[in-house]
Amino acid sequence: MKRKSFFLLLTALILAVCLSMSCTVSAAERESVVEPIDFQNPGFIRGMDVSSLLSLESAGVRYTTEYGEEQDIMQILAENGVNYIRVRVWNDPYDADGFGYGGGNNDVEKAAEIGRRAALYGMKLLVDFHYSDFWADPAKQKAPKAWSGMNLNQKCEAVKAFTAESLSTIKNAGADVGMVQIGNETTTGICGENSWRNMAQIFNAGSAAVRAFSPDVSVAIHFTNPERTDTIKALADFLHDYHVDYDVFATSYYPYWHGSLQNLTNVLSYAAEKYGKYTMVAETSYANTLRDTDGHPNTVSEYNNNTGDNLLWDFSYEGQAQELRDVMYAVNKVSNGKGLGVFYWEGAWISVGDTRRLGGSDYTARVEKNKLLWESEGCGWAASYANDYDPDDAGKWYGGSAVDNQAFFSPQGAALPSLTVFKEVVRDGFLLGDTDSDSTLDIPDVTLIQRVCAYADVKDEQAVILRGDLSRDGSLDVIDATYIQRHLAGMYTPYPIGTIIAP
Repeated sequence: MKRKSFFLLLTALILAVCLSMSCTVSAAERESVVEPIDFQNPGFIRGMDVSSLLSLESAGVRYTTEYGEEQDIMQILAENGVNYIRVRVWNDPYDADGFGYGGGNNDVEKAAEIGRRAALYGMKLLVDFHYSDFWADPAKQKAPKAWSGMNLNQKCEAVKAFTAESLSTIKNAGADVGMVQIGNETTTGICGENSWRNMAQIFNAGSAAVRAFSPDVSVAIHFTNPERTDTIKALADFLHDYHVDYDVFATSYYPYWHGSLQNLTNVLSYAAEKYGKYTMVAETSYANTLRDTDGHPNTVSEYNNNTGDNLLWDFSYEGQAQELRDVMYAVNKVSNGKGLGVFYWEGAWISVGDTRRLGGSDYTARVEKNKLLWESEGCGWAASYANDYDPDDAGKWYGGSAVDNQAFFSPQGAALPSLTVFKEVVRDGFLLGDTDSDSTLDIPDVTLIQRVCAYADVKDEQAVILRGDLSRDGSLDVIDATYIQRHLAGMYTPYPIGTIIAP
């Protein structure tokens, strides 16, 4: 075990005293809600997309622990086992007058800020480039306004330049970029191109920019509709036949649309077995209630997407947690240990004004206030300003959150019991930095490291070393204590302190 100088120890002790007076972080212990998984991949991604976060906070939303303690949502997520954050990037989600299209108004600067905050709590970032000014999905893959009229070669150069510049901005903000998606749900096209040959060139242009940015960052290609087994397999073949450079074959999986979990495992295993690719679910979610909370219709409700053979779980906190656990399990079963992970989509996209207990004029007044926030802050799925770019869809049906009943937070921003699923799936996992094993990061964890480094008698010293060894090199020193203190003070550290680690 490494031990550092008395000067370093004294410095750490002084910082500990200062922090103990102002920065103690508590996270109440919660009961297990699911059975753990024996992950084939020890780095299995337990991720969440929180792209709408900044617009929600601008609208007044605040997040708390289950017991009402207000914290940065990134801390809440990390201490509940989330180890990766996903954020979408649109090129220019604003009209000519600067009004946002909504959906979080997710430009590069917002992605950079979300990534910076995620890194403070040890979480890596998946950057989801849509190469569009607004939503890209199988129904629409429209090129950005600025690229209108470009030929294929010009688009490829634009994709390469935009990807490189954006990643540089995001990294310089302090984000820890671990993966990049070249396109979003690109089953039918990307950036206005829908032939396989042209799509392949767009994919490779984006991939080349990522490789130049960092050889350590993974490249993911994202499709959807895994229930269309032959189509998904054909897409894996297409990527191979057209020599697309990528690492991760990804799909969305929403159980009310996308078939059985066994089929999901099978189609992902095809890419793993035949082409040696890692695989993951880039999006999934599930409703914890069928009630609406903001006055905008939901994707899953009493009248929509609430029945079917593949809806195996109750619409409850327990059902929400179990759905995510079972999707993780399905990905974990992918052949050859190539199941890389799962991202839950927009798990913090709650209401900006709870409508549930209101009726009559009170309900109407609250919905009108919500509409004003959706428009001004971009915290609904689309604002009316999106008519500038997407008149046939967003321009007609703009409004609030369609997934507020699928979030892991209450309408008031309190963490739900189901959020613990991200840590409960890890068998014998522990909170990195939690040296006293109380499921809380605080100054006593720092003190234990200092006592070990000062040769004091410490109960279960090996457990302290295991939990406090931030660099995972099998040793402990005062630098580990200092980094935990920095984490408690909201400062950047190079280690995933506060995340659930598999032993």
